[in-house]
This record gives sequence, structure tokens and C-alpha cells, in this order.
Amino acid sequence: MARLRVHRVAEELKKEIAQMIRTEVKDPRIGFSTVTRVDLANDLQHAKVFVSVFGNDEEKQATLTALQKAAGFIRGEVGRRLRLRLTPELVFKLDESGEYSEHINTVIKRLHEHDQNE
Repeated sequence: MARLRVHRVAEELKKEIAQMIRTEVKDPRIGFSTVTRVDLANDLQHAKVFVSVFGNDEEKQATLTALQKAAGFIRGEVGRRLRLRLTPELVFKLDESGEYSEHINTVIKRLHEHDQNE
């Protein structure tokens, strides 16, 4: 039962953080980014926010740095909006699962093409 609450809070965090990044965080270093998932600890005190960023490595790092700088503002707003007694500490991480899956697809295509050529 407790895990269900953690999952629901994580989904609400994801929705609110994504909306705040899109509309309220006015840092020009933040590029085109998407909040892909939020991993929330069972005690609701720590949250890893995974963000997918479109761009090169330099733009990704700049976006991640800007989000870390805005983490305090985002945390305060999330606490007010969701009315949580304890607002989790936010840590932003790059989500590179999209790039990894693209790499896997490329390898599979090459193998498939190689098999057809033989």
C-alpha cells in the first residue's frame, strides 16, 4: 500500500516539475528537455529526476547545471502545489535511455543488413 502512494507522488512530481521547467524556470541555458521519470525514495525525502535533453553534450551539461541551480526554487514550488509535509530533495540526472535504444536499433539494423548481404 505504501509503495502505491510513493508511485502516485512520483507521478505528480513528474507532472509538476515538467510543467514548471516548461513555463516558470526562465534560465536560457535550459534547452529542449523532457522529464522522463522520477525515482522517489520510500520515505519520500529524496527524488532523482531524470531529464532527457535534445542537443549536443555541451547543451546537455548546460541544461543539467541550470536545473541543479533551480532545484531549490522547483522544490519549494512543488511543496506548495502538492501540499507535502516533507518535500523531497531533488537531484537532476540525464536520462540517456533514448540514445541507448537508438544505438541498439542501429546495431540491429547493421546486423540485419549484414545477414541479408551474405
